[in-house]
Amino acid sequence: MPSPSAEDTSVQQQERPVVRPTDQDEVAAAGSELFGGRAGRWARLGDGPLTPVRVVALVAIGMFALGMVQKIPCYEWAWFRGATSQYTHACYSDIPHLFLGRGFADGLVPYFDRLSGDMQYLEYPVLTGLFMQVAAWLTLTPDSDPIQQREQMYWMVNAGMLMVCAVVIAVCTVRTHRRRPWDGLLVALAPAFALTATINWDLLAVALTAAAMLMWSRSRVLAFGLLIGLATAAKLYPVLLLGPLLVLCWRAGRWREFATALLGAGAAWLTVNLPVMLYAPEGWRKFYTFSQERPIDFGSFWLIITQRTGRPIDVETVNTASVVLMVVFCAGIAGLALTAARRPRFAQLAFLVVAAFVLTNKVYSPQYVLWLIPLAVLARPRWRDFLIWQACEVMYFLGIWSYLAYTGDGDQNKGLPQEGYQVAIALHLLGTLYLCALVVRDILRPGKDPVRADGSDDPSGGVLDGAPDAFVPAREARRTSGYAASTGAGPQGEWDAPPTREG
Repeated sequence: MPSPSAEDTSVQQQERPVVRPTDQDEVAAAGSELFGGRAGRWARLGDGPLTPVRVVALVAIGMFALGMVQKIPCYEWAWFRGATSQYTHACYSDIPHLFLGRGFADGLVPYFDRLSGDMQYLEYPVLTGLFMQVAAWLTLTPDSDPIQQREQMYWMVNAGMLMVCAVVIAVCTVRTHRRRPWDGLLVALAPAFALTATINWDLLAVALTAAAMLMWSRSRVLAFGLLIGLATAAKLYPVLLLGPLLVLCWRAGRWREFATALLGAGAAWLTVNLPVMLYAPEGWRKFYTFSQERPIDFGSFWLIITQRTGRPIDVETVNTASVVLMVVFCAGIAGLALTAARRPRFAQLAFLVVAAFVLTNKVYSPQYVLWLIPLAVLARPRWRDFLIWQACEVMYFLGIWSYLAYTGDGDQNKGLPQEGYQVAIALHLLGTLYLCALVVRDILRPGKDPVRADGSDDPSGGVLDGAPDAFVPAREARRTSGYAASTGAGPQGEWDAPPTREG
């Protein structure tokens, strides 16, 4: 009997029932007791006004609002009365400080107008700079008002714009895995998401990346490329997703789709950047030169090394070592993708490559966790493991502000000493590595993958979902993956069983 085509397999998968996390996840089942327990056998899901998308969007708005409430001590006074207070209350944000510090309060044009002080131009990518400028235009307080009121209004306007980004992220995550919509609650309820959402402008790039993942899952290849290009124009990390896509398209023989995505990404990035590149080249370069010249900073394992040894490391040496480590990690991820018996899911590799960038970088700001949260939910939607990782990130969030309070408080030394901050960094690193290890295990043993537990192949894979392999280096992997891809997916036992030898 002939094997079903990839299109037939995709149709069959769409007809499968919606996955209920409370039926598969012990933590989700226990948590559901707060709201009446798990859904019954005859429950009619999605028929009422509170569909999964709407519920997740409302929860995301509620959690974002709680994150804003957490910033109230800073909003009311701590941002404006010395540096230490905003650290002791763990409510620091770059947004109000850069309103004045980067010339928005004075009406300066980013990248074109030179700033006074050490930072001569805005050190953010062009699309983020545009986002900041739009927020400045919408800050309608008169120039005659006190600067504190203008900074407060600027933060509030940005918070409103970033809330829209947060909802986009949650909704896109819900829709990317069509039959697992309730996984979006992991994004909406992530404590680190609420705590870090308004520290900086990272949510813009995260929202564009989440929308790109949604477009790829719907096989809209050009739209994916355009959105990745725009996301890269807002933050550098989204371009890393093209690496896993290259490897997966190589293995599946989908070169045309990859080329379309790559050209779309390049065109979108160039469209945003080219005007500034041509008319304000020095200002445009600032983001890239600043990234190169920036010394070892908070949150990285490089900082632990320098603090423990007492020996500074040259910036060029760190840059080179970080690139080498990143290349080694990416090579390992590519090797894993090409030799695994079952072709990995796109979200799994996307999470691993961004996590590798986070782990090897010379700086880890608290809001960088936002890059990983949607990818982690798509890669491994398990409440226990997700919450363990989130607990580590919350501890790091509290640790960095406590450490800054300690170092900035003179002789009083209120806060976390250097050794304690090193423990907080280690918790962040170990938590991320823990989640990476589980994703790698799921790739090597697909029967452990919660997304594939119902027989799915790659719900976020788009044209890769159910596609047969065109190239697998390992002989036995080729035999196993060929069977799995042609049938869409087999039972867990078949996935985990070793391939039989012939002759």
